[in-house]
Amino acid sequence: MGQSLNKIYVHIVFSTKYRQPLITDSIKEELFNYLGGICKSLECNPIQVGGFNDHVHILCVLSKKIALMDLLEKVKSNSSKWIKTKGNEFSNFYWQSGYGAFSVNPTEIELVKNYIINQEEHHQKKNFQDEFLAFLNKYKIEYDEKYIWD
Repeated sequence: MGQSLNKIYVHIVFSTKYRQPLITDSIKEELFNYLGGICKSLECNPIQVGGFNDHVHILCVLSKKIALMDLLEKVKSNSSKWIKTKGNEFSNFYWQSGYGAFSVNPTEIELVKNYIINQEEHHQKKNFQDEFLAFLNKYKIEYDEKYIWD
């Protein structure tokens, strides 16, 4: 085959360090747009970016030109540096070192997009830890909980 073709939808989830509620109403829309902009600059077309006060969700198409690990490193490092320029209240902003990344069936794109859009409502019922563990269990990912929340 003379051409490399793919379309891999990925749902990425990561939190602020120690799940601190630092993603406030004053910054969240700008942060979500910034995260989407980083993805776009790396040819990982963002479909939906959102989250809640202690974590973010990114639904994007993974580019064939970048490894998932490299995408996450660039998204997290660039956004962490950027948000620190937004005021003293963000001077100690850091992302958790790990992340979750889950493949998405093309038929479920709208479902995942709506899930991300409705984070505020969703987190009236379930906290981030329970949400993340539910993803790990849904995808049958083996884990040791003592290493997830460092």
